[in-house]
Amino acid sequence: MADTTAGTVIDGRYKVLSRLGAGGMADVYLAEDQQLGRKVALKLLHRRFAEDPAFVERFRREAQAAAGLQHPNVVSVYDRGTYDETYYIAMEYLPGRTLKQLIRQDAPLDPVRAIDLTIQILKAARFAHRRGVIHRDLKPHNVIVDDTDHAKVTDFGIARAGASDMTETGSIMGTAQYLSPEQAQGHAVSAGSDLYSVGVILYELVTGRVPFDAEAAVTIAIKHVSEAPVAPRAINPNIPPELEQVILWALNKNPADRPQDAEQLIEALEQVKQVILAGTGGQRTASFAAVAAAAAYESAQSGTVPPTAISDTSAPVSAYYYGDGTGEITQQPEEGRRRWWPWVLAGVLVLLLLGGGAAAYFLSRPQKVAVPTVVLEQVSVAQTNIQNAGLVPSLISRADSHRAGTVIAQNPLGGQKVDKNSTVTLTVSQGPGNTTVPSVIGLSLKAAKQELKQSGLQIARTQSETSDSVPSGEATRTDPQAGQSLPVGSAVTLFLSSGKPNVTVPDVTNETESTATANLSSAGFRVATSTQTSTTVTPGTVISQNPAGGSSVASGSTVTIVVAQAPPKVNVPNVVGKKASAATSTLTGAGFTVSQQSQDVTNPAQGGIVISQNPSAGSSQTKGSGVTIVVGHYKAPTTTTTTTTSSPTSTTSTTTTK
Repeated sequence: MADTTAGTVIDGRYKVLSRLGAGGMADVYLAEDQQLGRKVALKLLHRRFAEDPAFVERFRREAQAAAGLQHPNVVSVYDRGTYDETYYIAMEYLPGRTLKQLIRQDAPLDPVRAIDLTIQILKAARFAHRRGVIHRDLKPHNVIVDDTDHAKVTDFGIARAGASDMTETGSIMGTAQYLSPEQAQGHAVSAGSDLYSVGVILYELVTGRVPFDAEAAVTIAIKHVSEAPVAPRAINPNIPPELEQVILWALNKNPADRPQDAEQLIEALEQVKQVILAGTGGQRTASFAAVAAAAAYESAQSGTVPPTAISDTSAPVSAYYYGDGTGEITQQPEEGRRRWWPWVLAGVLVLLLLGGGAAAYFLSRPQKVAVPTVVLEQVSVAQTNIQNAGLVPSLISRADSHRAGTVIAQNPLGGQKVDKNSTVTLTVSQGPGNTTVPSVIGLSLKAAKQELKQSGLQIARTQSETSDSVPSGEATRTDPQAGQSLPVGSAVTLFLSSGKPNVTVPDVTNETESTATANLSSAGFRVATSTQTSTTVTPGTVISQNPAGGSSVASGSTVTIVVAQAPPKVNVPNVVGKKASAATSTLTGAGFTVSQQSQDVTNPAQGGIVISQNPSAGSSQTKGSGVTIVVGHYKAPTTTTTTTTSSPTSTTSTTTTK
């Protein structure tokens, strides 16, 4: 395949602008779709894959499947085709950074931000899985994030083009750090394989590192299969326990022990987010211990392993699963769920510790009711729903970006079963609170937007206005103005300079230089002057100007005026005695114009010779003025001859004139 450089046109349509990156399967370029006039990301398959007919067929089939995925969190596939004995895919081009770049710059991320980004990836996976498309190569490198943290997943279905995740030489295709254990072993993959990869991504978002790493890809693969990950809180103690448990749930070695699907993992993360926002994380461990005895007793009757709280999340665990109906992550013994007697023993121990009160609890347990989900409801509606369920609402409030009076979190979470008449704590938004409008004068559009965003404000619109002091394209002010206090989330108008205002240029032609300069300066213009020699305009008078009088230009612009200047004076050469042609040449060479008159002369030597000039030789005259020369014109003189003839009788006279 020929080297693809800027300017190369792919398939007669896509003009390459620059190289965006390279991967194990293909190179990616920024290109312009010359038919539709839009930028695209163009992926060119490496030739070694293009030479494998089976691989190409899968590549074609999977690209076609990916093209059918139209979702806000999925990068669109526009086109596919062949070029230079290989294959390409044209995809949506998204300016921004990859999630991997974001991790390198920002990790570890705030848990809520990490959850929001992960849920977007899961929504893309959920959409694809429901249509039979498994990604197989979910990793931060394949997620594009814009400056508003909106995430889009790319390469859906394309990674599946490989027959196996292991090549003939045994090396792993793709990025080993994010492969599921079943992929690492070359087994069949499922939607659960993508969920494992998402678990790795979430682990990295909150810790800044992947759970398994090594120099060799095969070593990483072995760790995925055989080693338990270090608990995230052992790396970053600020991670809420509930979030750690969800991460470890997704990282189970056995796909059956992971979330059933992307939807279940999304719901779990949404509940953890509510706990974090409510500020109640870690407060439910005691309640789990209180019902452990009951769980042990019931499990003894049913032969199943009950859910239990994870008390030591820093210790490696073999597998995690999601407890039915509890909303909690639970621990599974390494030997699986084959035996229930240890739980009976644990129950007896708790009964002994709790004494007779525990026995009374089992004999007269209060009625259980399901807690309604009231998050994002108005507080009045939420209270009614809680009361109708036989529960007691308790309100706390705090500032939040939601509208005042909106329930933003609840504890216990919706769907959990609690004793009737239990208290349900509702966290109610007081509204976003206030923020001060920052000054954005002199900032670029991008910088001004960022400044307003960081202050919790939105931009309703941008508007241009002229400015004498702020360069074009930079921010001049906001409305409401800087320093004013507004509710967080309020929208402001951002004004951008279009440059200085336009004014009409005065017409100063035929004015003296001093008058013209004064008039232009008072109108707000700078003045530049040039001169031009003129024999027809009085010296010091403006001959012309640019821009012309009456035109509209920006205030402070420069107007150039051309001022008449008298020609310089030079001495008139002496041309008397020269031939007319030589005299004319001499005078024009000195900068004069020549006019010629003739005068008859009787001396042949003066014929064609300048016999006089005006102005006289040596006089100082304006260059370009005229000099008149008088040239002799020879005319022969008239001669009279008298002849007298005498005879005896008469005399005859003859006169001849020459």
